Amino acid sequence: MEDMDYIPGHFHLDLNLNCDPAGPARLRLRDTYLKQESLRGELEAEVGYLQYAVRNLLGLLAFHMERLDTAEEIFRGICKEDPGNLNAWANLGCVYDKMGRELDTAECVEKVSHLMGLDGGGASQEETRLLAARCLAEQAYVYPHDVELGSEDVLRERLTAALSHYNRALHYGGQLIPTEEKRSWYFKMATIYIRLDDIVKTKEDSEYSRLSHYNKGLKLLKETLKSEKTRNKALAWCYVGVMLERKDEFDTVPMSVHDCGFSASDPLSCFGTAINLASGDVFTLNLLAKIFFLLGKHEMATGICNMGLNVLPDPEFNWQAYCTRAKINMMIYVRELEEAKYSQGGLPDRQRLTAARQDLDKVLTVRPCLRTHLELAQVFYYMGVDALQESLLVDEAAVNSALVSLSHALQLELGESLPDLHMLRGRCLLLKGEEQNAADCFKKAMELERPGSRDTTALRCLLQALVALFIQGGPDPNLTITQLELWLQKAEEMYPEDSVKAELRRLYRTHTSEVTELSRALIQTGRLSLVRRLLETLVPKQLVKKKAALGRSFSYA
Repeated sequence: MEDMDYIPGHFHLDLNLNCDPAGPARLRLRDTYLKQESLRGELEAEVGYLQYAVRNLLGLLAFHMERLDTAEEIFRGICKEDPGNLNAWANLGCVYDKMGRELDTAECVEKVSHLMGLDGGGASQEETRLLAARCLAEQAYVYPHDVELGSEDVLRERLTAALSHYNRALHYGGQLIPTEEKRSWYFKMATIYIRLDDIVKTKEDSEYSRLSHYNKGLKLLKETLKSEKTRNKALAWCYVGVMLERKDEFDTVPMSVHDCGFSASDPLSCFGTAINLASGDVFTLNLLAKIFFLLGKHEMATGICNMGLNVLPDPEFNWQAYCTRAKINMMIYVRELEEAKYSQGGLPDRQRLTAARQDLDKVLTVRPCLRTHLELAQVFYYMGVDALQESLLVDEAAVNSALVSLSHALQLELGESLPDLHMLRGRCLLLKGEEQNAADCFKKAMELERPGSRDTTALRCLLQALVALFIQGGPDPNLTITQLELWLQKAEEMYPEDSVKAELRRLYRTHTSEVTELSRALIQTGRLSLVRRLLETLVPKQLVKKKAALGRSFSYA
């Protein structure tokens, strides 16, 4: 403590949020906004001192979104409710410093110094250690919620940093930490170990590196099961079931399964225990439904949503259940659609679209947010296209409704910054025969992709739209060709070379006659480099090498 081996506040933490943007600043703003929206939902789940961890993080996000008044209000609110909150006082001081309010900044610094016992004040050693422990636990909470965590290596670093802070918090607090509060930390740590397990099991040394994460996570869940809070116990039983499902992925059963007394336990019985504990508690049921949804257990998730809606059908107070059920119906429909395209199943059940629309309509009446408008637009889109061939328009009114939903989404804060929104809008416009407008949407979606993204869906749609535009003719086909050249060049700068070639190959295979006609026009206008790029994608690599070798042999003759 005397050596200042911890520093209160969030603004010094090694987070992407606190560093210069790795990519465009507007994308950082978008990610920060979306993180803020998701955290508001999590705030409802946190009770006790961990609620201040969420609120401190919300204040940090507000600060980075240049909303200093909001950040000040959040931090001051925490200080009022929890006068010993070191992070809130330190964060408030940073806000005042940004505002140029020197006297208020100095007051916050003095308060932090007093709470840490650095001014020789009357704070007892036990009190300072407990405050330090809570300070570190709140900082630990922040790391998994950082922005720009697209890389597994970066995510792994953040999760490891969170565990380090939780362990330091337990060291500082020791027996001073109330038992239930400590168990809430154990639960957070267990979920981090589960996430780390997801990451490392794809590594070459997965068997060795996973075992430690698995054993520690399961033992922490065992401790959480002793909690007096039904919500924590229910969620812990759910995750125990998840861990028991994974034990068969190891060559030998992890020792923690036996140590914790789960040798004879069945994952389904654990899930059943979790559901029984949560029955009647709508909020916990919604959390369980979300977990099962993310695990791909859609039938169980739907059943839990139905349980919650039987208890509380009013969408104003139970909109989460309607949202989750709508997502499940949409996901199953899309999955069935993909299977049908590859002749692996029958036609998808379009009643799922109707059910999803009904659920989202109820949510929209009480919570008209960006995500709801976007999800409803997706439902309308699939209602408007053929069940197997998305390029065929079967219900123009549904597609128009999708465009209306998208226009509502665009009017909301940062709606313009979502690439998924522009992608869906482009697809709707393409169905209506508005190729140029559709192409502009796909360009926008490409521009909004995060640097390093390997998702070339927007490029694929843009190529299709530009080829269709060229085939239609028009007053100046050269303009379309110029767009094609420009955006192919941009694509080669954005995506790996193999990914771009794969999209050009797909374009030729699905639109052979159109690409052939385009190639003729390119040759006639002397745009040979573009023709060469198109043709190179069709020649096998081995043949290209043989031709190159043959060319060299002739040159040496």
